[in-house]
Amino acid sequence: MDTRPPEPSSFPYSLCLNLMKDIETLVEVMAQHFYGDDNKWNFIAVTEATKLLARLALLRDSGYKMLLHGGETMNDGKDPNEANQQHTNGRLLHHGRNGHFTPEGRALSAMSRFGENARMLSDPTWFRRAEHHQRAIMELPESDIKRSKPTLSSFLSEKGFLGGLFLMGEVMFIARPLIYVLLIRKYGIRSWRPWFVSLFIDLVGMSSSTISSIADKDRKLQLSEPDKDELRRRKMLLALYLMRDPCFGKYTRQRLESTEKTLEHIPIVGFLAAKLIELLVGAQTRYTYMSGS
Repeated sequence: MDTRPPEPSSFPYSLCLNLMKDIETLVEVMAQHFYGDDNKWNFIAVTEATKLLARLALLRDSGYKMLLHGGETMNDGKDPNEANQQHTNGRLLHHGRNGHFTPEGRALSAMSRFGENARMLSDPTWFRRAEHHQRAIMELPESDIKRSKPTLSSFLSEKGFLGGLFLMGEVMFIARPLIYVLLIRKYGIRSWRPWFVSLFIDLVGMSSSTISSIADKDRKLQLSEPDKDELRRRKMLLALYLMRDPCFGKYTRQRLESTEKTLEHIPIVGFLAAKLIELLVGAQTRYTYMSGS
């Protein structure tokens, strides 16, 4: 057996981003309570600036790969279908010739399910993500660990113009939340300027990432399945603009109230619709719930 100690892992930026996501709502609530609605944006700006620095460092540390879920999930470039296939092959080892579980296979399967359920109930989310980060680092081949990470100049020289376009999309996705918060501090939450500038950055950033992958005939920027899922997730996040002021106050809220009045005469459905709309209106008052960052 190889008893050499594992190579030192990189800084757990994904874990730090998860911790910041867990405490950012608390920071917003406390800042609003002690300093008021206007001054809370100073604390939110500090939080977004910290996340921006961590994401930029993670982008460089990952070799300029696409950030999954804002960097909260490691992008190891593996296809989930391959992982499922490996899981299926592992399960087949415990089957007998007739397709039924052997006694040893049933015992191992029961113990595995019990262990996973116990861990899901007891372990916090950030701990599970930290374990996933460490496991992903340990499972890297030795050649990948020792291979030097590409610099910005080497990445651009290798990927060319499309690589720069892809990188521009990632940087815009990373910088958008901080720009949005700074504009809110300057113009106020009721102004359309932050709303339109943020939407413009999102559209240009996603267009850059999409165009760079579609126009890549040499497959230098071939997207993996997790990357494609991330692009679809970012497109779905555009729906949050309907829940952000001033669009919410002038248009979305009126539509929700008219829907509530239409459904209030229907038993059960009207009650559930009213509660759902009440939850949406309450969540909309928190930046961290609708930020999409």
